[in-house]
Parts: sequence; structure tokens; C-alpha cells
Amino acid sequence: MRGRVLPWSVAVVTIVAVVLGGAFAFQRKLVFLPSGAAGGPPSGAHEVVLTTGDGLRLTAWHFPVADARAAVLVAPGNAGNRSLRAPLARALAARGLSVLLLEYRGFGGNPGSPSEEGLALDVRAARDFLEGSTDAPLVYFGESLGSAVVAELAVEHPPTGVVLRSPFTDLAAVGRRHYPFLPVRWLLLDEFRTVDHVARTAAPVTVVLGDADSVVPPEQSRAVADAAGGRAVVVPGADHNDRVLLDGPEVVGAVLRFTS
Repeated sequence: MRGRVLPWSVAVVTIVAVVLGGAFAFQRKLVFLPSGAAGGPPSGAHEVVLTTGDGLRLTAWHFPVADARAAVLVAPGNAGNRSLRAPLARALAARGLSVLLLEYRGFGGNPGSPSEEGLALDVRAARDFLEGSTDAPLVYFGESLGSAVVAELAVEHPPTGVVLRSPFTDLAAVGRRHYPFLPVRWLLLDEFRTVDHVARTAAPVTVVLGDADSVVPPEQSRAVADAAGGRAVVVPGADHNDRVLLDGPEVVGAVLRFTS
């Protein structure tokens, strides 16, 4: 009996090791889902080049507005490219705000490979660009994973306000939701601890969330708002990728609140 059990146990251990090893090796392919080149900038925008602290040259779209009430740095989520965020930029520009749509390394035809450390350098290059191009107060806007990116930046460089759309508490927590069979926290190379960052920033924070979010559990977004001592704006019936959470009135209004 023992002789027959041992090969099966070895096979199980081998399968588990292969699964965990593959998950570890390819995790960034699961976390970051970039699209290719975004094409030419839309009306009202022009392409700019941001130089990161490690020497990468990243393209981004700038929507300048004369005598802008504020300049908004938009850090996107983990998928697509900047063209998907153009409706938000147009909506904010129409209300007198300049907007910079950041494009991370490895996204939208940019060089490099995304990582938590790399995205931190990318968002600092975006902030440096805005600081050098306008005297208007800065507002940070983070979408989903981008919420962690701007929340970390806000600890070091607090803006006038921070708007976080559908933030998770940390990457491991949302990873466990989608991969419950994996020891996610042990495997992750990138942490993106949004809840810890917002607890340390001096900037006021507003969280916008959909109460039907199937990607980031709404309770995680509420936990981020609580940790920040900020306000939560709930969009009833909205899922993670619904248009209302891109440029809907609740999202635009949350940004405008910091510009009056």
C-alpha cells in the first residue's frame, strides 16, 4: 500500500510546485495587461515625453487649459492604454482643468516592463512635468491599481486632493478574491498597499466606488476611504468597468470638489 501511495504523493507535490512556480514566474503577466500603441492624441491634447528617474522616455497625453483651475494627474488601472481614459480627460478639461494622462512603462508602446517600483518612478515623472508646466494646484486621480500608485506619491508629495476610483486595500487582498487557491501574499513581487499609503498622506482623499464592482470588492474601497479619513462616493449598481465610473458625474464631481 505504501509503495502505491508514495508515487501519487510525489505527483501531487510536483503538480503543486509547478503551479506555484508558474504563478510566481508569470504573475506580472496576470497583474499588468497593457495594450499597444494608443495612436495619435485626440482633439485638445498633445503628446508629451516624460523622462523617468531610471532614464526611460515615456509618452503621455497632455490636455492643457488656459488659466486652469487645477491640473489633474491621471494614473490608470492595470489594463489598456491612455486612449481608454480620454473621455475622462475631455470631461475634466471641459470644466476648466488641465489633465495629464500618464502612460506607464510597457503600456501604449512605451519602453520598459511594469512593476510597482517602476510605476512609482513613472508617476513621479508625470508630477514633475505638471509642476514644470503650470502654477495651478495639483489633484491626483488614480483608477483601480492606479489608486495605489498615486496614494504612494501623495505620501511624499501631497497634492491639493486625491481621488481614488475603485481602489483595493492591497494587491494581495484583491488577488485572493480572484485566485483563492493560491497563497497570493507569499507569491507577490508587488504589494501596492493602498490602504497603508492613504493612512500616511496629509492630502484629503475621496474614494469613488461602484457597489456592484465584481473586480475590486466594494468593501475594500470603503476600507481605503476609512483608512484615509476621507469620504466615499457610492455609485449604485456600477461595476468596475462601467462607463459611469470612467467619466460619470460622480467621478467628475469628486475631482471638481478639490478645485473650488
